[in-house]
Amino acid sequence: MTVLVVGSIVAGIAAGASGLLPPAYVGRVEAVIEGALLLVLLLAGVGVGRKREAWEALRRLGWRALLLPAGVALFSVAGAMVAGAVLRMPLREAGAVGAGLGWYSLTGILLTRIHSAELGALGFLANVARELIAIASIPVLARRLGGLAAVSTGGATTMDVTLPVVARATRGEMTAVALLQGTCLTLLVPLLLPLILHW
Repeated sequence: MTVLVVGSIVAGIAAGASGLLPPAYVGRVEAVIEGALLLVLLLAGVGVGRKREAWEALRRLGWRALLLPAGVALFSVAGAMVAGAVLRMPLREAGAVGAGLGWYSLTGILLTRIHSAELGALGFLANVARELIAIASIPVLARRLGGLAAVSTGGATTMDVTLPVVARATRGEMTAVALLQGTCLTLLVPLLLPLILHW
């Protein structure tokens, strides 16, 4: 999957820089991006609706189960703003990149749609990096700091991509919590990201 993602980025950059695309196609890029955004959101909704284990975990654990995703969202945005300040980047833009919470496909499309292609590319790459770091670090964190630390690293990806990694690293004990976190953060990204960018 990572090879496909990187390959798509490189192919897109090459196509855009070469000037080989017909002007009629380039003029429709905005409509294609909007359609892709709506499709991604629709499919995310389908995925969330199918995660019955997450809804069952929320019913069983109660409102306290929402503290983990809330903390992950808060510290992801705050951490991105701190990094943005160090890099002399506008805080809203840095916070919006962090508000992707690991969901790179939506972050890239959404930031491109509501801000710029440059910020969209940064959001995409930063959240791809987050997912890769999570995959590598979850087993280590589970051993050294416990299951909650391991789950929190994955952000929104604990609903899908990093769920098997969490399940293996925690011997299945944190699977329901990971599903619940991923589901909550997946629902939050499309609301939080524009809110931060336009506060």
